[in-house]
Amino acid sequence: MAGSLNKYLAELLGTFVLIGVGSMAILSAGGNIVAIALGFGLAMLAAIYMFGAVSGAHVNPALTFARLLRGEISGADLVGYVVAQLAGALLASGLVAAVAGVGGVEQTVPAGGRGIAPAEVFVLEAILTAVLVIVFLRTTSGDGATAPIGVALALTVIHLAAVPLTGASVNPVRSLGPAIIAVEFTEVWAYILGPLVGAIVGVYVDRFVNES
Repeated sequence: MAGSLNKYLAELLGTFVLIGVGSMAILSAGGNIVAIALGFGLAMLAAIYMFGAVSGAHVNPALTFARLLRGEISGADLVGYVVAQLAGALLASGLVAAVAGVGGVEQTVPAGGRGIAPAEVFVLEAILTAVLVIVFLRTTSGDGATAPIGVALALTVIHLAAVPLTGASVNPVRSLGPAIIAVEFTEVWAYILGPLVGAIVGVYVDRFVNES
């Protein structure tokens, strides 16, 4: 029981680091995509080094769902991880609200840009999450020594490519946490379902290409 609680606490804290630092990067970057991408990528790197040995540092329900699809975690752990991740996201967005007000949190809620419709957001988030899932699965196989750098770089590249289009969430709680605090749910369904579908695609593409 204590081991499970440690894992869930690690996921809560890791998600808090990822979304807290990433959100602050959005607010301080002045629209600079490189700064935002590095904020999220380096926050992911920090979260993995801080808590990866305890929980695997998924800090993302899509990555946890991918582990479930591969039979590597139980359904009970899926629930525990996701609840912890959402709690971490809410705490991170709550901190942003305390520092920058609810208006600051609203700026961190991912949204489609350049005329991108919600359905297109859904597709792009699914594709980008599939890429992240495959990198996560490949780099955490074996001794997992390359996982911190590999996953962090993948998340950075995804942000460089997609911040102007979707906000580059690729993480349901990354969207849901600030959406709850800001009470802004306009496109949130695409940011929840897209990454979960992407997790399914990523798992089965990885299995077909790398394990067949």
